Amino acid sequence: MTSPRALQRFRVLDLTRVRAGPTAVRQLADWGAQVIKIENTGDDGLGGPRHGSDFQNLHRNKRSLTLNLKEPEGKAILFRLIEQADVLVENYRPDVKARLGIDYEAARAVNPRLVYASISGFGQDGPYRDRPGFDQIAQGMGGLMSVTGLPGQGPVRAGIPVADLGAGIFTAIGILVALLEREVSGEGQWVQSSLLQAQIALLDFQATRWLMDGEVPGQAGNDHPTSIPTGVFPTADGHVNIAVAGGRMWERFCHAIARPDLVTDPRFASPADRSTNRAALNAIIGDVTRKLDTAACMALLDRAEVPCGPIYRIDQVFADPQVRHLGMAQEVAHPLLGPIRLVGQAVSLSRTPSRIETATPEKGEHTEDVLAELGYDPAAIAALRRRGIV
Repeated sequence: MTSPRALQRFRVLDLTRVRAGPTAVRQLADWGAQVIKIENTGDDGLGGPRHGSDFQNLHRNKRSLTLNLKEPEGKAILFRLIEQADVLVENYRPDVKARLGIDYEAARAVNPRLVYASISGFGQDGPYRDRPGFDQIAQGMGGLMSVTGLPGQGPVRAGIPVADLGAGIFTAIGILVALLEREVSGEGQWVQSSLLQAQIALLDFQATRWLMDGEVPGQAGNDHPTSIPTGVFPTADGHVNIAVAGGRMWERFCHAIARPDLVTDPRFASPADRSTNRAALNAIIGDVTRKLDTAACMALLDRAEVPCGPIYRIDQVFADPQVRHLGMAQEVAHPLLGPIRLVGQAVSLSRTPSRIETATPEKGEHTEDVLAELGYDPAAIAALRRRGIV
């Protein structure tokens, strides 16, 4: 591909580990930012094997430099990099970066134009600032587990790390906003997000049901909490998702399933009535759908322009023709693993699309190259290696 890279003029220092931070940096790297992943010379505590699918998916399109930030010379190299950087992203606990002397104020003193982004479990200050963060803890504290799962079954975690991913994506948005603002002010700033903030923001309408309406949402299982009938219904060969919203769609749906009587049934006359009598309505719909296989049920509803869809396993997701058309699985060559497929971005740009150009680097793969760009000669680099600085 010869299209220009949208973010190629920006230099990003990646001091992140595990998931939330790497997710933020991946958003920048996939659009061409020059990312240097700074890794510990010892044990990284990365949370998974380097050649595992998760690590490979998180750290593509980067270069890797090993650096011992506990040594003065290692920290001096970092600050030389900061002088030339546009963005630094870290997800240390707030007290750790202060002890290392690489906090925002220290970085800003070297480069006032730097956009410094921090992700933590609970925020950079406040009563929980020093607590370690973990996705499932944020899912529980952020309310998600109370509205997930079948009614009465107790709290249920989501099947993906929602808080981690949300914090990473929100942080990437904050970084881009700060870079745009810097074009006006000439100054960088401190971008902050946390797993807890991200999870609460992702509650969205469930949160405002409490904030505005005074209603505490509960578990609704596979039914939509407020739009009825929307949920999972049995078919002759599995299940189908059906989503019916609005009066006209409700009428089209009733005619499509050959139950026009439901339109005038007083139990289902209004959205409020359908909510009150949800169980009875779901049973009636299920009696119809279970006589059809999934494909036939979807064809029937597609003709009526009623939203519906299959419920896929992950392998079926990537076999779907629309998913293949969207290019959500992208291949990249790894020097040791060979061709591997990773997950593509969820947004496309017409002139400057994201792309996966390089696989996740080996640890310290680009140490010599990065140090040479800073002006270190081979003898100086060799000396740094002997002393365990890099």
